[in-house]
Amino acid sequence: MGGERRAQEPQSWDPREPQTPARQPDGWAAPPQGPQAGSPHQGGTPQPKKRRRIFFWIFLAIQILFLIWVISGAASGSSTPEDCRGLTGDNLKLCEDADDVGTTIGVGLIIGLWAAVDVILGFTYVVYRLATRRA
Repeated sequence: MGGERRAQEPQSWDPREPQTPARQPDGWAAPPQGPQAGSPHQGGTPQPKKRRRIFFWIFLAIQILFLIWVISGAASGSSTPEDCRGLTGDNLKLCEDADDVGTTIGVGLIIGLWAAVDVILGFTYVVYRLATRRA
């Protein structure tokens, strides 16, 4: 057999090496001059305004108010109550403990109300978003 056949070399599948030579662009397009089409300066439709986050700021204000309320409620039980003045020994300890339990219950109720308000605000936000979504 006189003719030798050469095996064809395998193609490289490396994404960095293009299979065909890359074509250079003929030229770059010039940047547009003047106002863009559709801008309010040309009488077109104006761009939509940036959405305001009113709900977010109201939600943040409510969170700050509840946080201040919890801190002030917890701090109110740190001193000896008026009703316990003049007591000594076990009676003083019992009176102070009862006051601490009352403070704990009060702070717990505030936190429970805080959680309930957050759930109500969350459902309100979901309903609002569903009602105003675009078709």
